[in-house]
Amino acid sequence: MPKKLEHIGIAVKDLGKSEVLFEKLLNTSSYKREEVASEGVITSFFRIGEIKIELLAATNPDSPIAKFIDKKGEGIHHLAFESDSINDELEHLNNEGIELIHQQPKDGADNKEIAFLHPKSTGGVLWELCQEKKA
Repeated sequence: MPKKLEHIGIAVKDLGKSEVLFEKLLNTSSYKREEVASEGVITSFFRIGEIKIELLAATNPDSPIAKFIDKKGEGIHHLAFESDSINDELEHLNNEGIELIHQQPKDGADNKEIAFLHPKSTGGVLWELCQEKKA
């Protein structure tokens, strides 16, 4: 069962310009920028209380973020929920008939293992499950 909302992912065209905007909006600086080559994305994280905002910019035109922006424009891409056991959560959701994009967790940004649930099964919202990587 998800523990809490961990972050909100926002797709952006220009990471630098978006970082400046979010610094103004949130009155804080990004604490981390990281490339996730397997997803064709560069991320930038902001912390607001216990929740994070993750800006996502495509590094190539075939990345999921580039395709999302081409189809829907910039904006909220996903909600990420923290899990204590991402594997157990994926098994449970699969058994409940939820369509999984990832059957197994994979490496993501911010020292997390991640897996996405298909928006067709989640009321039109892309869900990400995430769990801190174990050392």
